Formats: sequence, structure tokens, C-alpha cells
Amino acid sequence: MKKYCLDTNIISYLLKGNNILYDKLKKEINKGNRIIINVITYYEILRGLLSIKNQKKIEVFKEICNEFDIIEINKDTFEISANIYVNLKEKGRIIEDADIFIGAICIENDFILITNNESHFQYIDNLIYENWIDV
Repeated sequence: MKKYCLDTNIISYLLKGNNILYDKLKKEINKGNRIIINVITYYEILRGLLSIKNQKKIEVFKEICNEFDIIEINKDTFEISANIYVNLKEKGRIIEDADIFIGAICIENDFILITNNESHFQYIDNLIYENWIDV
């Protein structure tokens, strides 16, 4: 069984009605693979939708969330995140904390990150990611 974690931009594509992506997710679930949303992505999406007061999209987002498990973070996640930050800083490749947390969640739980933001995640050591948008 493969385990996938959806990045914030992937949820955005789903909210915009990307049926090809939605079908791919359903196919993976039907294969017995696990797909999750992390609490950072949940926060980023909900924050954005609330700020533009788009109640319809908030309802769609919550429906999407009902289809997938939502994984939380803990002290270990923050320790991994801190190490990622230091490593990126040493490389001169600082990225947003949210992306560091998402990467740490994936590393800690052996998830493959599904993202269209390879430019940020490519510098996180030990993170496995796939881009299902450019395929």
C-alpha cells in the first residue's frame, strides 16, 4: 500500500474542478492506497476561503476533506521541521514554514507528497514527492 499526502496546491486544483486529478485520486484509493490531507494544508485552504468569504467553496472543501483522513502534527513533527529548516538554511534555500511542516509530516509518516510545487520541496532531504499535475 502506498501512502500519499496532498499538498495545498493539489487541494486548490480539486476546488477548481480538476476532474482528471480527482479521478486519479479515486483510482489510487480503489487500489487500496491511502490518501491524506494534513492539518497545515487544511489550515491554508480554510484560511484562504474564509478570507474571500466563499461559503460554497468552503462547503466543497469540507466535502473533499470527508473523503480523506486528516493527519495532525506532534512534537516529533516539529523536531523534524526544525532540522529541515537548519538544513535548508545551510544550503541557502529557505522556504515557507508551512511547506517545511508539510514535508516533515510526510517524512515522519512515510507519505509520498503529491504537489505541483516541486521548486520548494526538491531541497528537502528524504522527502519523496510526485507531481500529478504535469503528467
